[in-house]
Amino acid sequence: MAQPASSGGASGGGGPKKSIGELLVIERKVNAIQLAEAKEDQKKNGGRLTSALVRLGHMKDEELCGFLATQYGVGAVDLDTFEIDEEALKKLTREQCEKHMVIPVSLAGDVLVVAFADPSNLYFRDDLRFITKCKIEVVVAPETSIQRAIDRYYKKGGDFGKLVDEMENSDEALNFMQSLEALDLSKDAESAPIVKFVNTMLVDAIKLKASDIHIEPYERRLRVRFRIDGLLHEKIQPPAGVAAGLVSRIKIMSRLDIAERRKPQDGRLKVRTAGGQEIDFRVSVLPTLFGEKVVMRLLDKANLKLDMTKLGFEEENLLVFREAISKPQGMVLVTGPTGSGKTTTLYSALASLNDPQVNISTAEDPVEFNLDGINQVQVNSDIGFGFPEALRSFLRQDPDVILVGEIRDLETAEIAFKAASTGHMVLSTLHTNDAPATVSRLLDMGIAPYLITSTVTLVVAQRLAGRICERCKETVRVDRLTLTKLGMENAPEYLELFRGTGCAFCNGSGVKGRVALYEIMVMSDTLREAILAGNSPVEIKRAAIRGGMRSLRAAGIVKLERGEISVEELMASTVGDDEH
Repeated sequence: MAQPASSGGASGGGGPKKSIGELLVIERKVNAIQLAEAKEDQKKNGGRLTSALVRLGHMKDEELCGFLATQYGVGAVDLDTFEIDEEALKKLTREQCEKHMVIPVSLAGDVLVVAFADPSNLYFRDDLRFITKCKIEVVVAPETSIQRAIDRYYKKGGDFGKLVDEMENSDEALNFMQSLEALDLSKDAESAPIVKFVNTMLVDAIKLKASDIHIEPYERRLRVRFRIDGLLHEKIQPPAGVAAGLVSRIKIMSRLDIAERRKPQDGRLKVRTAGGQEIDFRVSVLPTLFGEKVVMRLLDKANLKLDMTKLGFEEENLLVFREAISKPQGMVLVTGPTGSGKTTTLYSALASLNDPQVNISTAEDPVEFNLDGINQVQVNSDIGFGFPEALRSFLRQDPDVILVGEIRDLETAEIAFKAASTGHMVLSTLHTNDAPATVSRLLDMGIAPYLITSTVTLVVAQRLAGRICERCKETVRVDRLTLTKLGMENAPEYLELFRGTGCAFCNGSGVKGRVALYEIMVMSDTLREAILAGNSPVEIKRAAIRGGMRSLRAAGIVKLERGEISVEELMASTVGDDEH
C-alpha cells in the first residue's frame, strides 16, 4: 500500500500556534470581513470554522487543504482516489472519526497515517497514540472528503464494486432537486436496488471527478465506464438483466419517455450532494443492437474555470485572444473535437466581457452552464427554433456580443457573418481538425472568401492533453530520433523529459488533470492574400505559420519541455505539422 505524500515532521505536534482563522487572514487567503461572516455562520450552523469558510464560498476545499498542509508542515491526501488500508480502518470507530473529523488511511508496522481536517487538533493527536498504540503521522484532507470516506468505508455498500444489493448508502449521499411526478413506472425502474445503484453511480462519478458516465449494453454483459482526465476506466459490470431497469430509471430522472426505445433521446437532470454541491448531468440515450446506451456528461459549475489566465494560454496568446474578443465587431471562432474544452474557452471569454454596459446574448444547444448577467437561449429545432431563428431574433434585441453555440450550416453561417460585419462581436464554434482547416470548412459551406477575410478576426483550435501526475512523475531520457519526429528543430542527442509511472492517486494512468493546447490563428495580411488567391489548405496553413501562428504540435512541445505533459500525451493529442 503506497503511503500518502507527507512532509515528514507532522507527528511531533509542531506547527503554528495561531488559530487557523488568524493564519488565513495573515496570509491573505480571506479578509477580516469574510472571517467574521464565517464565524457568524459557524455559530448558527455549528461545525468547524473552515467548513463555514468553504460553505460561504470564501475558499475552496482544495485551496484550504493546501494551505493547512503548508502551514502545519504535513502532507495532503486525496481521499476520493486514495485506496484506504482496511487494517488501518480497524484502529478507529466511525464515531471517533466523525467526532474529530479524521480517518485512518494506512498502517505500516506501528506507524498509523491519519487524515485530519484540522491538523491543529493537538489533543486528539495525542489521544490517538493511546487509543491505537501506534505512532501517528498526520496528513491533511478536506472535511467533505473525510466525511465521504467515512460514509464509504464504515458502512456496508459504500464500495461501488459490491453491486446493487450492497448499495444502502446512496440515498443519504444524494438529494434529487426535482420533484418527480407520479408516473406509470415499470417495476424494474422503481425497484429499490436499481434506484440505489443509479444514485451510488452518480455519487462515485462526482467523487472521482469524472467528466462522463458510459452505460453500455452488449449481448451477454452490461458495462459502466467513467471518463476521468480524458481516459475511459471500466468501473463495474452489473448483471446484464438490470440494463432495461437501469436505463428506465435514468430516463425517469431526466424526464424522458421510458416507452420510446427506438429513437435517440436527450435530457438533463440536476442533483445536489449531501455537501450542498449542485451538479447537472446532460443525458444522451442511443438505441444500439443489444439495448440503449446511455452517456451522461457531468456539468459541474464549480469546476468551470472562468478565469482566462487559468485556461492554459501562453501569455502572448492570451493577450492576442483578449484583444480579439474586445473588438467592437468581428468574429472569433473556436474549433476542435467534442470534449476539447471549446465551451469553457467561450464561457471564459463571455465572463471577461460581461459588464452592465454590454448586452450579451447566446444561442446554445444545450445551455450547459447558467451565467449571471448573460441572456442565454436554448434552441430547439423540433419546434422550428434553431440557430438561424435565434440569431434573427437577437439582431432585433440590440446586442453587443452574440455567441452562437455552433455554426452547422450555411444559413446559420450567413446570419452570423452578417451580424459580425454590421457592428457586433460574434463568438462561435466549428468542428475542424485545426485552425487553418476552418477556412476550408467555411468555403465548403458556401461563405465567400472576401467575407471570411474581412470578418473573421481570430481562429482558436484547441485540444486537451493529460497532465502528468505529480505523485508518480519521473524523468525519462528521449533520444534525438524521437525528438525530431515530434518536430523539435536542432534536437540534441537526448533530452530529459517527464512521464507518470502510474499510482493510486491517478488510477494507475500516470495522468492527473488535463492541460489545454491552443493554436491561435490571427487573420494576418499574409493569410488574407492566401485565402483570396484560392490557395490549398496546406498552403493556407503555411501562410498562417508565416504570419506567426504556433501549431498545436508546437504548442504541445512547449508544455512537453516544461514538464506538464508526456511524449505519449503529445502524440495522442496532436499531429505533426507535416501530417495531413
